[in-house]
Amino acid sequence: MAGNSIQDMTSGSPAKLILRFMIPMCLGNIFQQFYNIADSIVAGQFIGVTALAAIGSTGSLMFFVTGWLNGLSSGFAILVSQWFGARQYDKMRHYVAMSVYLAAGCAILMTVGLLAANEPILRLMNFSDEIMPDVKSYMGIIYAGLIVTAAYNSLAAFLRALGDSRSPLYFLIISAAINVVLDIAFIVVFGMGVEGCAYATVIAQGISAILCFLYILKKFPILHLQRKDFKVSFRSFGRLLALGIPMGLQFSITAIGTIIVQGAVNVYGEVYMAGFSAAGKLQNVVCTVFTAFGATIATYVGQNRGAGNMQRVKQGVRCTQTMILIWSVIAMAVMYFGGKYMTWLFIDPAETEVVNVSVMYFHAVFWCYPFLGSIFLYRNTLQGMGYGLVPMLGGVFELVARTAIVMVVAGRTSFVGVCLSDPAAWLAALIPLVPYYFYTMRKWEKNRSLKMDEEKLGDSAANVL
Repeated sequence: MAGNSIQDMTSGSPAKLILRFMIPMCLGNIFQQFYNIADSIVAGQFIGVTALAAIGSTGSLMFFVTGWLNGLSSGFAILVSQWFGARQYDKMRHYVAMSVYLAAGCAILMTVGLLAANEPILRLMNFSDEIMPDVKSYMGIIYAGLIVTAAYNSLAAFLRALGDSRSPLYFLIISAAINVVLDIAFIVVFGMGVEGCAYATVIAQGISAILCFLYILKKFPILHLQRKDFKVSFRSFGRLLALGIPMGLQFSITAIGTIIVQGAVNVYGEVYMAGFSAAGKLQNVVCTVFTAFGATIATYVGQNRGAGNMQRVKQGVRCTQTMILIWSVIAMAVMYFGGKYMTWLFIDPAETEVVNVSVMYFHAVFWCYPFLGSIFLYRNTLQGMGYGLVPMLGGVFELVARTAIVMVVAGRTSFVGVCLSDPAAWLAALIPLVPYYFYTMRKWEKNRSLKMDEEKLGDSAANVL
């Protein structure tokens, strides 16, 4: 059987294991973001500020849509992985088939609903009449291609469920390169405008899905489905949705907050929209390291919690916190001093107003990167331990804080006031996460001490007898 073996993280140096697992995930996350980044770079360099504002400002909306699909497919893959581990391959294939039904159905419903609500959603986000046609066209094409996005996410999740985490990364790299080539061809050669960027994204994602499908056909006969696997089971649908919906909601809550902030930024006009979108994309790349550490610690904690080694969980969390703090200092320096020059990737340096907007954002938020990194650490640690409610509550705190700041400052204060909604959200998200983590660890220590005392009393009684 093809595929990498599942990494055992219950023995060995926690720091080395976490770093080794984190780096490929970080690269995968970067290439996952690359579609919209490449569209923004090509549009900003070859079309101008208006095109950059149109495409760049859709990032939060795309995160909401694709994040929901990604969360669903990741949740569905949990049951696939469990039945694979139990060596019950018939049931595994059944859940793969049921996942295909649900992913396809969800993608179709989302496409129909979002196309119908495309302009009303954009109106709520305060897009101006000047920029509306470009944004509406771009998002309409993205919505029409959601079926290929769902296909790639599902197929990649199935591969990872069986232990192959590298192949989806390779396919993303290939499709990201194709996306850049198509962006340039459609815009520079054929003069298609922002619609060319959208078509390039959908085609590139379709190619990654096809590559995954062909790879599974050739290398994973265990995933070859038969007619009996597609027998509908509403009970199986329920089990899959019970896992997929919470994971999709986790992405969605964060995305809703960023959509609200984007709507507030749009009030300030195209220059601010372009500068804010460029800054956000650069920050997302830098902070992908935090995301990868979070996903890694969830796996690490889950395995060690399952093995009953909570002391090792504490060790992993401590060393990950240290690594996050180190990266935070690096990120703070890079974004504060180098953010201006990195913005030139998206826009001509002569567009000084756009560049200055990006610099304003970086200077407003850079100090809070250690707290942002800590969100991923504690949220994913709790999820790895089997707690789902409190991590979700952290997302709610984040959303409430962002919304409150935006309602108070948007259109009433300077742009910097809107920028501060991000640090406020990051600090608020930690309010339930950190105390609950230390509470659970103290509870574990107390239970372990009681168990040790009981064992000592038992030994003493045995000696007396």
